[in-house]
Amino acid sequence: MPDSDNLHVVVEIPKGSSNKYEWDEELGAIKLDRLLFSSLGYPTDYGFFKETLASDGDPLDAMVCVSEPTFPGCLIEVRPVALFRMRDENAEDNKILCVPLTDPNWSHIEKLDDLPMNLRDEISHFFSIYKTPDWKVVKVDGWYHREEALESIERARRRFADHGTAQGSAQGS
Repeated sequence: MPDSDNLHVVVEIPKGSSNKYEWDEELGAIKLDRLLFSSLGYPTDYGFFKETLASDGDPLDAMVCVSEPTFPGCLIEVRPVALFRMRDENAEDNKILCVPLTDPNWSHIEKLDDLPMNLRDEISHFFSIYKTPDWKVVKVDGWYHREEALESIERARRRFADHGTAQGSAQGS
């Protein structure tokens, strides 16, 4: 299991933003990917865990409950509290919901049941429709407990480590 008291999320998209920013590995920077084609704004800060690889080939996605939006590139020390499962264009696209350890409005949250139901509903609704104007289908599978979030992080870390080892072997041949 990952050390859940020493995890950091790199923020790509601040809470409330309609801009979709993404980390670009080649540029070594966050770039503007697109504008959401609706009046939606992200319900949380949104980003990823470094040195992870999700099953879709990208770093593992993370949402961070914040009192105030941060900014692209901000690092937030977090506690994972839930796993949000969904599929995006026929691929698994799970997200880990976290709380910042340094925000007293959120730092007391330990598990899924501690989260306000209206926030869970807002996040579920957002991700179920945010790609509709692009004619892309998203299937929301729902919320899962902290233990499954931690297992997902651990799998993504192993996948990253295995991927790096495989790349190193391929480059050495």
